[in-house]
Amino acid sequence: QVQLVESGGGLVQAGGSLRLSCAASGRTFGGYVMGWFRQAPGKEREFVAAISRGGGSISHAESVKGRFTISRDNAKNTVYLQMNSLKPEDTAVYYCAASMGWALGEIGHEYDNWGQGTQVTVSS
Repeated sequence: QVQLVESGGGLVQAGGSLRLSCAASGRTFGGYVMGWFRQAPGKEREFVAAISRGGGSISHAESVKGRFTISRDNAKNTVYLQMNSLKPEDTAVYYCAASMGWALGEIGHEYDNWGQGTQVTVSS
């Protein structure tokens, strides 16, 4: 098991930036594929980005490509989501998740552990 705690959410104007962090504790962080998902009110949870165990492979949803970037620092047991050019439609609770698999999963059930989430609100 790995415990995940997200931080960095908040209120930002459209066009602004935020960097989310997800700190992990417990089992070896480098043994997990890490992902970010989000869920807006009244909508289903959706995939945002994923990164391989060593950080060499990444994947981003089409809706955030060119604006968001996932990265990780295994020495700090932390995964990040840099979010630029934010839009009101990016408003959601953002969750980080850890998978013991090898694939950069885009479906929630591929992940074994989840954080509590951090709220991101983008005003127009």
